[in-house]
Amino acid sequence: MELYLAILTLAVCLSADAQFVHNDFKINGCSDTEKESVCGSDGEEIWHADFIQQMGVNTLPDFADALRFPGFYESSIAAQEACQQNLAVCIKAYKSPPEEMDPPETSIYPKNAVQLGVENSLVCHVTGFFPPPVNISWTKNNVVVTEGESLSRYRPRNDGTFHIFSSLDIVPEERDIYSCTVNHRALQGQAQTKIWGVPETAAVSPRLGPAVFCGAGFTLALLGAATGIFFFIKGAATRNTDTAEKEKHFMQWTYQ
Repeated sequence: MELYLAILTLAVCLSADAQFVHNDFKINGCSDTEKESVCGSDGEEIWHADFIQQMGVNTLPDFADALRFPGFYESSIAAQEACQQNLAVCIKAYKSPPEEMDPPETSIYPKNAVQLGVENSLVCHVTGFFPPPVNISWTKNNVVVTEGESLSRYRPRNDGTFHIFSSLDIVPEERDIYSCTVNHRALQGQAQTKIWGVPETAAVSPRLGPAVFCGAGFTLALLGAATGIFFFIKGAATRNTDTAEKEKHFMQWTYQ
């Protein structure tokens, strides 16, 4: 049985004007087969060690100011050596206790307001699980889909668990059904599935709107024209009947 040992360091930082409080963290973890060294702030990862490429990786988004972490990778190697030594001691002392696990909680929602025929994204948020990893899969109308799928990095939470985002690019159409399925060791084979369907109240795409309204207007115009023709023919028939009656009475009066 694997044992995962993590060293968690939290620091509270105040800005210059002392109006904002930030929680910084550093996590060093190891198991029989895995290594992990992560730094972050307010629950968001900003740096991690890539022990395969033997380098540190800055994971801030492109628009953020570039940060440098001199010496972090070297200190992570030293922390891993200490972690492996502590792991051996813990395994011997606690006789390989069962690994602690927390099951995930999953939610699914659209990124933007839903409009039929307009590109959008579905987001599957998986949170509160330990340890990584989780497996996330998508379906559309009961068919597995992978095109347009993306996955974020694992992000640590303040309670020591993790969360992750998976997204799927979609073009909503009427009666489409999507699902997000999550597998994790703590679920013991009982996959967690969330389902999302295109709402009946979804607005018509602005690109489709003029065509729809134009079609409706054309139909109404045809109906109006047909109604006008009907009353015109009916009126003409009525006038012909009245004329015939008048001629009949005139002929009778002349004969008398």
